[in-house]
Amino acid sequence: MKTGVMERLFHVKERGSSLKTEIIAGLVTFASVCYILPVNASILSDAGMSSSGVFMATALVAFVVTMIMGLVANYPIVLSAGMGLNAFFAYNICLSQGFNWQEGMILLTVSGIIFFVLSLTPVRRWIIDAIPKNIRYIISAALGLFIAFVGLKNAGIIVSDESTIVSLASFVDPAIIIGVVGIIVCLGLMLSKNKICKNFAIPFSIIGVAVVGLILSTIFIESDMLTYSDGSFIYTSKYVSNLVGSSSKLPIWPGYDSSVKWADFSGFTSVLFYGSLGEDSVNFGQACANVFSSPVSYIGMFSLIFVNLFDTTATLTAVGEGAGMIDENGKLKNYRRAMLADATGALICAPLGTSTTTSFAESNVGVSMGAKTGLSACTAGLCFLLCMFIYPVFSIFTAGSVTAPALVCVGGLIFVNNIKQIDFKSGVIGFTAFITLIFTLLTYSITIGIGLGLICYCVMMLCSKQAKEVGTAIYVIACLFLVYFILDAVLLLI
Repeated sequence: MKTGVMERLFHVKERGSSLKTEIIAGLVTFASVCYILPVNASILSDAGMSSSGVFMATALVAFVVTMIMGLVANYPIVLSAGMGLNAFFAYNICLSQGFNWQEGMILLTVSGIIFFVLSLTPVRRWIIDAIPKNIRYIISAALGLFIAFVGLKNAGIIVSDESTIVSLASFVDPAIIIGVVGIIVCLGLMLSKNKICKNFAIPFSIIGVAVVGLILSTIFIESDMLTYSDGSFIYTSKYVSNLVGSSSKLPIWPGYDSSVKWADFSGFTSVLFYGSLGEDSVNFGQACANVFSSPVSYIGMFSLIFVNLFDTTATLTAVGEGAGMIDENGKLKNYRRAMLADATGALICAPLGTSTTTSFAESNVGVSMGAKTGLSACTAGLCFLLCMFIYPVFSIFTAGSVTAPALVCVGGLIFVNNIKQIDFKSGVIGFTAFITLIFTLLTYSITIGIGLGLICYCVMMLCSKQAKEVGTAIYVIACLFLVYFILDAVLLLI
């Protein structure tokens, strides 16, 4: 496609961007989100699905829905299998409730159809328009905090601790050292007065950490300090005695990792269309009967729809704010087209063999680099397609130490830019921000943070005799969140 055609198709100049900015931002965004491919495969494999098959399915679905978002909605937003949604499916729907993965995928298909229908009605627009500006800033700040925490956790910089819940990891691990150095360097470059350093702070940091990490991991592997075991590289040498038995967060050259395959079509067919093409296929009619005869299924469907609805809506609002996609009335532009992309993902994900897709908050990585159009999303979408066949080329960017600089620095930038715009003169808004931020961080869920924040907001407005200032829609949304929390508790008890 010619340069002029792409500029007209995506309205690049009209939105104050350039082809180079959009493409680079798309590549960097992809580098920040591609970790979802192996992670989603790992989570769904716990429910009995083929890991390699899920990997290919996730890449394919991410390509389709991200291209729809880019070409149809012209948004710089990347979509793929949602973290939290995949865990809910694998550990709650399948393992806890006793459904096999094929039955779980049937349930997921039904919830996807309902979600798609809701997206074609005014319901989702009504939800977005009902969010006041201060609440929108709070949601965006919470997303920034969440992104930064994801980066720190994936890099192993922040770890769990029995005494303090979370703690700082030991700096004897070289992956931790290069991850922290990468974050510091990235922050320095972002605040540099040199335009080139400032604009390319994130890619410079990612590439730098990847190169250093590859050199270190290669030396360790050749020196038998790192050994491949059960899908990861484990420290085994006496020279790193404090790390013996722990897995490395360093990027690994694909030639050393036997689990990194170019393409596994047999695995893909085993998860495609509920496994009907694989060797371990089940009776589809009987599976449907098992799903629809169980009352637990309907609670599960509601929960899947509800979580997806608010996960995606919150991210669309936050990323839309950063990309300048909010109009003078504070409403999201092209909302129907944007919602069509993730609704399509919810519709096709289960038949193709993966969990529900959602808009990724990490899309703010590209937005912060200047992405304003769907060309950025299409660039990332094409990378997802390539991953189906040449994943080893991209595998080094899935290491936690490599993605840490982008996630932490961009998360911090989003947090700072939004937190300063919140009206803390209002006690209600201040405490709403506090509840939303702390629960988003401590529960590792933006949905829970937003839900509890809105419920507390409504209660505080009622108690302070400001109930009339709260729109009916906010009360309805808060009540729906309350129903969600109740149903979630009931689901665990059944």
